[in-house]
Amino acid sequence: MIKNDIYELYQTMERENILLSFKGVVTSELLSSVLSIMESKMDYMDESPKLKKKVFNVLVECLQNLYHHIDSNEDQDRNMTRIEVKSALFMIAKNDDHFVIRTGNYIDKESAVDLEKRLDTINGMDKEELKKYYQEVLSNGTLSEKGTAGLGMIDIARKSGNKLEYQFLPINDVNSFFCLNIKID
Repeated sequence: MIKNDIYELYQTMERENILLSFKGVVTSELLSSVLSIMESKMDYMDESPKLKKKVFNVLVECLQNLYHHIDSNEDQDRNMTRIEVKSALFMIAKNDDHFVIRTGNYIDKESAVDLEKRLDTINGMDKEELKKYYQEVLSNGTLSEKGTAGLGMIDIARKSGNKLEYQFLPINDVNSFFCLNIKID
C-alpha cells in the first residue's frame, strides 16, 4: 500500500512539475537551505538572470512570511497540535515559461479577514499604484509585534508582476487554512 501512495505522490509531483516541496515547521535554517537548493536548481536549468532574480526575491518573501507570520497561539484550537498550528506547506513548480510558488498555512479566522482585505487592496492596484502604496506603507507603516511593516505581500505582487491568487479554507470555528498561489514570469 505505501509503495503505491509514494508512487502516486511522485507522479503528481512530476505532472505538476514540482521542483521542491516542503511540509513542516519553517525555521531559519530551513530558509537558508531552501534558498541554496533553489539557487542551484535555477542555475542548472539555465534560466535568465532576470527571471532567477524575480523567483528568488519572491521566494525569499514567501518563506519570510511563513517564518514570521505563522500563528503561535497554542490556544487556537484544542483539537490541533502545536506542530499543526505552526506547520506550513510550500511548493515551487516550473511550467513552460513561468514559475509558480504555492504556500499554505493555518491562520486564525480574525487574522484571515484582515489579510483578505489587504490582498484585495493589493490585487486592485496596477504596477504604479503598487509602487506608490509600497512607498506609503514604508514611510507611514508601523512595525507589528512580529517586527514587520506589512510590506511582504505588496513586495510579492510587485516582484511577480501578477495578481496574488489566494483562498481561505475554513477548518473549524477558529482556524482557516490560507492558500497562496503566485505566478512569476
